[in-house]
Amino acid sequence: MSNDLSLAQSHAFALARTLMVAVTVFQIDGAYGVLPSDEIDDADDLHVIHEFDPHDRRPAH
Repeated sequence: MSNDLSLAQSHAFALARTLMVAVTVFQIDGAYGVLPSDEIDDADDLHVIHEFDPHDRRPAH
């Protein structure tokens, strides 16, 4: 968990590229976290910020 969104996004992007799996950045209780997307359940009380998918071929900007 981190209180810095840019740090969480940077780690999520690197993790997605390393593991080659979709990774989600989420917020809970004012902190940001990163998990592989398949480990997040709909019942979890998370505010999803972004999902990094290494197989997505769209431009970054």
